[in-house]
Amino acid sequence: MVVEEIEVFPPRDHEIRIKVVATGMCHSDLYFLVDCEGWSGFPAVLGHEGAGIVESVGPHVTKFRPGDKVIPVPITQCGECRFCLNPEKTQKDIFCKGLSRGSWCKGQTLVQFAGISTFSEYTVVSEVALAKINDSAPLETVCLLGCGIPTGYGAAINIAKVKPGSTCAVFGLGAVGLAAVMGCKAAGATRIIVIDTNKDKFEKAKVFGATDFVNPKDHARPIQEVLVEMTNGGVDFSLECVGNVDVMATRVWKVSPSWSMNIWLKN
Repeated sequence: MVVEEIEVFPPRDHEIRIKVVATGMCHSDLYFLVDCEGWSGFPAVLGHEGAGIVESVGPHVTKFRPGDKVIPVPITQCGECRFCLNPEKTQKDIFCKGLSRGSWCKGQTLVQFAGISTFSEYTVVSEVALAKINDSAPLETVCLLGCGIPTGYGAAINIAKVKPGSTCAVFGLGAVGLAAVMGCKAAGATRIIVIDTNKDKFEKAKVFGATDFVNPKDHARPIQEVLVEMTNGGVDFSLECVGNVDVMATRVWKVSPSWSMNIWLKN
C-alpha cells in the first residue's frame, strides 16, 4: 500500500463527489490487500467504511446537495429494480445501477473498490451508493455505519432473525461482534453469551447487552462443550464474528445444533 496523488473525476449524471473525512479499516480491505491471491483488481483505491461531505453533484441529482453529510454504502440499493423490490432478498446486487468511474494515477485507471473507495481524500460515487445523515453526526465515529455495524446488527436481525426470549452466542467482540450483540438485544434475546480471548472487552460488551462472558483461555476443554453445558444443550442462535473458518466449523455449529443445521441445509 502506497500514498499517491490521484486525479478524481468530476461527477457525471446521478453521481456525487464527496470529501472523505473519516474511514475505517475493515478486514475485507486487508483480505484483498494481503490474503486474496490472484485478485486482478489492482491498482485500486481500497476502503469501504467511510463518512464525508458532499463536495459537488452531477446532473439530475435531486436528493443531495453540497455540504450534506453522507455515508457511502458498498452494497447499493436503487429501490427500483427487481432485486431491490423483492421482499425475500437477503443481499443486494452490489452492481445495482452500475459502479461509478474510478480515478487516474500515473496514466493508469484505478479500480474503485466496492464502488466507493474511501481510502481517498475525494471519491465519486453513484447517488444510490450514499446515505444522507444528520448534520450533527460525528463523522469520525459514524463511518463505522458503512460496514461493521450493519454487518453485525443485520446478521442478528435480518439473517438469523433472533427471537424474543432466546439465548445467543456471539464469537468475537470487534466492531461486528459488538454490533451483533446489540442486534440480539434489540431482537429481545434474554441471554447473550459473548466469547473472546480478551477479557477487557466484557465491560464494553455489557453496555451493548451481553449477559455472560466466556474466555476460551480459561478452559482446558473445547469452548463449545463449555457453552453446551452452560445452556443445557446449546444456544438458540450463534453468530461467528471473528472471520475464522475453524471457529465457524468446529465451534459455532456445535453450540447451536438445531438452528445451525437448518441454516446448513438451506445453504
